[in-house]
Amino acid sequence: MSVSLYYSASRATPLTDAEMAAVERIVAAHRASFPYEDQESLCLYDSDGGSPDEVVAGSTKMPFDPGKVLPVLDHVLGSVSEFRRALPGAEWRVHMDDLDVPWDETEGYAFPGMRDPDLAAELGSL
Repeated sequence: MSVSLYYSASRATPLTDAEMAAVERIVAAHRASFPYEDQESLCLYDSDGGSPDEVVAGSTKMPFDPGKVLPVLDHVLGSVSEFRRALPGAEWRVHMDDLDVPWDETEGYAFPGMRDPDLAAELGSL
């Protein structure tokens, strides 16, 4: 059984050209810096598959390797946080299966404690 992170944004107005360019820049930067070639990364859906107001949507399957889960999650949520900041006025839904990921204006999207280096070290040793 796999666990996935899902992210989507909706608003009444479509993306502007500048916003589309910002999304493309965020995706390119994410892919260039993603730490694992063998893991699923940021994956945006084609824009014609969602609701009419959906401006961005995608998902990422989490790795089975416990030592890679937090780095992948942190990297993808960092990119989703950048999307949220680049697309004003959108209503966001970010969740891991049935668990909503909290938003913090300073930290962006993150689960409590997920950036704790001790936790990352412990998971990396499994």
